[in-house]
Amino acid sequence: MLAPVSEVTSSRVETLMPPAETHVSAPVLLLAGSGNHPLANAIGAELGVRIGSCTLERFPDGESFVALNEGVRGHEVILLQPTSPPVNDNLMQLLALADACRHAAAERIVAVIPYFGYARSDRRDGRRTPVMASLAATLVQTAGIDQVVTLDVHTPTIEGFFRVPVDNVTAVPLLAEALRSRISADTIIVAPDVGALRLANRYARHLGLPVAVCHKQRMTATEVNVARITGDVAGRPCLVVDDMITTGGTVIESIRALIEAGAPKEIRVAATHAVLVPGALERIADAGIEEILVTDSIPVVPRRLGRAQLDVVSVAPLLATAIRRLLDGGSLRELA
Repeated sequence: MLAPVSEVTSSRVETLMPPAETHVSAPVLLLAGSGNHPLANAIGAELGVRIGSCTLERFPDGESFVALNEGVRGHEVILLQPTSPPVNDNLMQLLALADACRHAAAERIVAVIPYFGYARSDRRDGRRTPVMASLAATLVQTAGIDQVVTLDVHTPTIEGFFRVPVDNVTAVPLLAEALRSRISADTIIVAPDVGALRLANRYARHLGLPVAVCHKQRMTATEVNVARITGDVAGRPCLVVDDMITTGGTVIESIRALIEAGAPKEIRVAATHAVLVPGALERIADAGIEEILVTDSIPVVPRRLGRAQLDVVSVAPLLATAIRRLLDGGSLRELA
């Protein structure tokens, strides 16, 4: 018998809300892959339910195996699984869970994907390369998923790759509120590249602060260079915002450029997704920042590295609210 990679066990959930408050006629079941058990359990706690029972295993050759330990026939199934590193394993596990539910006659399958891997590959740039975001979307639909909920997905174009409903919710209000008491009135919001400008403007609206933008040139997959900065950052504390931090290259280069432009070393960084490949967090801390604020869309533990503090804001209340509204037939517009 193969040793399970992970297993979540609980009793079946018949409904998430009192019958008088919901329009859902089918019973509801929450299932979670192994991508982020702490977040899944926190969402279950917010909803007042447990996660449904399933077995998640990996064969010696690396193949994924899943099994549902309770019936889903006629159920509304909510699958909770980020496709964060290991991206391919977590994506395949999500697909396998969806396929198992489809073959077991689930009424509807909704995938809540807090981090959508491959989202950065949304175009070909004239090269002989695949559009991996489109391919991932096709796989998700083919597996039988009827609706998708994402969190601060890297680019809005992702929605166009799906032929099923997609709702993207944002953690910006949560992060902005957590930052409000930590930053001074003369702070300036900094987009580390032009692509993050729209996100920086959202932070600016919530915090009532101005925006600057770094103009980045990518040299290689891991190396970038900031050619210039638009906005006056001299003498002003800076808050660098992005949707994700992976290698830390963009953040580190932005910090270097900001300090050279006269910004004090009172620099904070905020991002929704802490992808943080090995060594990334240490390199960012060495760049001289004060704080990194992220969410738990990907498992991460708060800690201190030198003078830098890594803090985590939970998105469990946000995603639980999205699930409630979705099941009740309500609007998610206020969460977007």
